[in-house]
Amino acid sequence: MTHIAVIGAGQAGSALAAKLRALGYEGRLSLIGAEPVPPYQRPPLSKKYMSGEMELERLFLRPESFYAEQGIDLLTGTRVSGIDPETMVITFADGTEMPVDQIALTTGADPICLPPVMGGGEGVYTMRSLADADAMAHEFTPGRRVLIVGGGYIGLEAAAVAALKGLEVTLVEMAPRILARVASEETADWIKTMHGSHGVDIREGCGLQGLSKSAASFSATLSDGTALEVDFVICGIGVRPGTALAERTGVEIDNGIKVDEFGRTSHPKIFAAGDCASFPWKGARIRLESVPNAIEQAEATAASMLGQGAPYVAKPWFWSDQYDVKLQIAGLNTGFDDVVVRPGDKPGTQSHWYFKGAELLAVDAMNDPRAYMQGKRWIEAGQSPEKAALADMGVSLKSVPVMGVELA
Repeated sequence: MTHIAVIGAGQAGSALAAKLRALGYEGRLSLIGAEPVPPYQRPPLSKKYMSGEMELERLFLRPESFYAEQGIDLLTGTRVSGIDPETMVITFADGTEMPVDQIALTTGADPICLPPVMGGGEGVYTMRSLADADAMAHEFTPGRRVLIVGGGYIGLEAAAVAALKGLEVTLVEMAPRILARVASEETADWIKTMHGSHGVDIREGCGLQGLSKSAASFSATLSDGTALEVDFVICGIGVRPGTALAERTGVEIDNGIKVDEFGRTSHPKIFAAGDCASFPWKGARIRLESVPNAIEQAEATAASMLGQGAPYVAKPWFWSDQYDVKLQIAGLNTGFDDVVVRPGDKPGTQSHWYFKGAELLAVDAMNDPRAYMQGKRWIEAGQSPEKAALADMGVSLKSVPVMGVELA
């Protein structure tokens, strides 16, 4: 009987293990996670879980009984210290070993922390794990002051929860504007205005230089020379792919664990999927940090491990919840040179359409699911709408002329 081990019990790991069983794999199957809880959703941590709208049990991807019913050995609170690529033996942190036939690395991503020179310690948090969210829960008391470092989606989502809970929120972003790496100036400005209407103080082109802690608060020195007194700090400056184990194993790394279109690493018996893996896409190599990619790539990789696979072709989409706004994103805007702004049908709704020349690359839709769905269909069908008609609210989305392959 064969034995497959999935190392990393997050969204990708859970999806991969479940798919192996769904595809008929009957051998031994181990799902190994360092955290002491079953696989859970991460996106709600900085949204509904932190705000108290979602209970712990609802975070779990599946009931714990599912794994036993499917014959999946779920090993929680278990750290892997090494893999011998020649013998395919996994070594755990406690020194025990496990021989396997194939391995899937679904080791996710790790939060980037403030460098020690800036100060920190108790009262400085990251937002990546359930433990992170639980550790800072007591801080969210009305009237307290929080400094959020980083103007990406994690930082902005944490800012929204804090503001709604009545905290005094300051967010600093070292780049000239928030969302500089992932969104247009139009989207960034729209979101900044929304946060301002909720009392969040966003300071762009301004970073954190240092922290000094007193008995009950911090003095934060900013790069513009100002000082702030805050009660706690949330660091949301990004993540790094979880490649440490793969690097020790000797598999190739390229902006994550390098895999081919079938999820195979440079070692024939080791595969990878999810946030930790980079893969070929449209002549380039990308790594996507998103729930849809974690699930879809993991399921495609499971099929490949059983010899049933087809090349994985990503269809990127993302979302972010802030206040009463759902931002939905389809496609990747890399290389865009033009943005078409289209107001939605209702007040407070809007969509931003990214083009490279005449080609539609992506769409950001703020409380405008119709625009998101239409944009997603066009992008996945290889179609591009005519810009002038798209910007004209007198032309319905369904009536906008398009170029490219006709929709089926």
